[in-house]
Amino acid sequence: MKLFLTFICILFLVACAGKKVFKDEFDTEKSWVEQQTQLPPYPNTENLFSFDIGPISSNQYLIDTTSIKVGQDGVIRFSLVIQSSTGVMNVSYEGIRCETSERKLYALGRDDKTWSQPRFTEWQKLQYVRQFYAQRELAKNYFCPHRYPVKNSEKAIRALEAGKHPHLRR
Repeated sequence: MKLFLTFICILFLVACAGKKVFKDEFDTEKSWVEQQTQLPPYPNTENLFSFDIGPISSNQYLIDTTSIKVGQDGVIRFSLVIQSSTGVMNVSYEGIRCETSERKLYALGRDDKTWSQPRFTEWQKLQYVRQFYAQRELAKNYFCPHRYPVKNSEKAIRALEAGKHPHLRR
């Protein structure tokens, strides 16, 4: 009897060793591919829309609404303008990847209203860098409700106009 149970256990182990690993048919392990990015025209003051990031900063935060694009790769790209209380403006073209809560800098604005390539163009986690106040606010309350990107630029603009995405509780 003991020999029979040992034989059964060995057969069971051999059968399990030869079995393929179970893979769920709905498991999509596609690798993410970032789509090619084309820079928009330099922001025009007529198209800038102000949004609130809270009492953290005295700067004014604005988005060029004509530059907002929701890519098929799940990245929301936009021109961001940060104006200091003294009137100095920092202009950038950026992207937010909602799924991973990351931000990428694509271009920096120059005084002659052209774009320049930044030195660092890698994806950065929003929670690791203190200065990403505006990007965190955009991701959390406007563009990425529950880490899902808005469907299109019109919905992003409506969320900005409303002061918060409608799927978020007040």
